[in-house]
Amino acid sequence: MAVKYKNPAHYIDNKRFFKEISIWKEEWDRNVAEDKPTPRCTEYLGECFVKISNHLAYKSNFVNYTYRDEMILDGIENCLRYADRFNPEKSNNPFAYFTQITYYSFIRRIKKEAKQAETKLRVLQNIDLHQLLSEIENGDTDNEYLRWVQTQLDANLKEKAELKKMDNIPKIGRASCRERV
Repeated sequence: MAVKYKNPAHYIDNKRFFKEISIWKEEWDRNVAEDKPTPRCTEYLGECFVKISNHLAYKSNFVNYTYRDEMILDGIENCLRYADRFNPEKSNNPFAYFTQITYYSFIRRIKKEAKQAETKLRVLQNIDLHQLLSEIENGDTDNEYLRWVQTQLDANLKEKAELKKMDNIPKIGRASCRERV
């Protein structure tokens, strides 16, 4: 039988996180006002940023990406970059603030990687693989990889054409379904 705890431990203590970020923010404001160098984030704040990024990366939205490590690093970097913008007078929930920052940094990384993948695909599509294959076939070597790339490109073009056809199908809303009955 599983033991249930009255207060399950969270991976970040939001009250302590708020105290630490408030103290750091006061010091940051004071140093900026006095034209001193800005203070470094404390070790605890850094641990919190790492934990937020790591735990958010396990969410079902982000778990299967091959560039998860880059997303985590982007999340940590953005938390450090925008830590000085947290306002303790407006909110006492730094966990939510930094989770949102991390979430949107993950989204930006996904968009950037998708754009790079699309660019790679365009480059491959612009290469005349038929000519390369014919040159190879005339020679002594046989390159299965180029044939595989060609089949992948053909499949991708076919899939895009099918998706474009599906976009042209009129969508039937609930109101029009009721009218038919």
